[in-house]
Amino acid sequence: MTIHENYSLRKLNTFGFDVRAARFGEIRSAEEIPLFLEKFYRQEEPLLILGGGSNLLFTRDFPGTVLRISLGGITLVEEGEKEVVVSAGAGVIWDDFVAYCVSNGWGGLENLSLIPGLVGSTPIQNIGAYGMEAGETVREVRYTEMETGRQQVISGTQCRFGYRNSIFKHELKEKTIVTEVVFNLIPKKATEAREGLKLDYGHIRKELEIMGVSDPGIREVREAVCRIRRSKLPDPAVTGNAGSFFKNPVVTAEKADTLRSGYDCMPSFADPNGIKIPAAWLIEQCGWKGKRFGDAGVHINQPLVLVNYGQATGQQILQLSEQIRRSVLDKFGITLESEVVII
Repeated sequence: MTIHENYSLRKLNTFGFDVRAARFGEIRSAEEIPLFLEKFYRQEEPLLILGGGSNLLFTRDFPGTVLRISLGGITLVEEGEKEVVVSAGAGVIWDDFVAYCVSNGWGGLENLSLIPGLVGSTPIQNIGAYGMEAGETVREVRYTEMETGRQQVISGTQCRFGYRNSIFKHELKEKTIVTEVVFNLIPKKATEAREGLKLDYGHIRKELEIMGVSDPGIREVREAVCRIRRSKLPDPAVTGNAGSFFKNPVVTAEKADTLRSGYDCMPSFADPNGIKIPAAWLIEQCGWKGKRFGDAGVHINQPLVLVNYGQATGQQILQLSEQIRRSVLDKFGITLESEVVII
């Protein structure tokens, strides 16, 4: 594997920032990882494991080594009457994987269509959308220990998935390189019987009505989700962004009741830890939707998405996010937490 110096990351982050890494390497086979760690890994030097770059905000050049994981391959492990087991390399494009599963009639991922990024990032971030989280389907995650170079396997239960959270953000943070993810999916016979569909979150049912679909299957649900996302969210290939910039905050029931007394139209959803309030609604109520400051702005259709209209810097996007955070705190007494990783 070749290590490049002073390497541009412009095409490797969806904000499109022209930042550089002091060193850059790309892993194309799992066998290369121990060799890389033995030759180049130094704990005292910064190391960034890079997937699709769709959840990163670079505010500066990276002073260490950026390692891109490009492990491909999709494998049908087992197909039974009750479940289908499918594995995918960490470098597989997530939406390509979802499309592959849907085309084979395997259900469980269709609501997560068109989310940018790679398979290897899904168990770390526990990506979610339209009433579904990836962690619900993860059977196991295979990874390499950075300190020892040994291959390890952890079950989905051991990953301790939560809202945009997992063990990879805690005990295993910056200690592992995910190489493969194995999923439990719904078999074709069950999906043809319309089992396991989740249609009641967001505008999926409404979009299906617009499509003229009265008896949807997973293919129609995927199409509906893609149509909704394309209508609301900017394409990173056209306008730089990292999707949802903030997490949806979870507050106590008492806090939610207090807010409803002043905002009876406030949307909210039950959560195991309290009441979840859409961050997009909070931001819009503070007047940020569609605001633009030079080339840094808030998307006109989705205030949860901060965008680079061309020449914005990571620092400018960060400053904008801090202004939004302060205004939401002042107005609602709620502190927004970033979903993107700030570097």
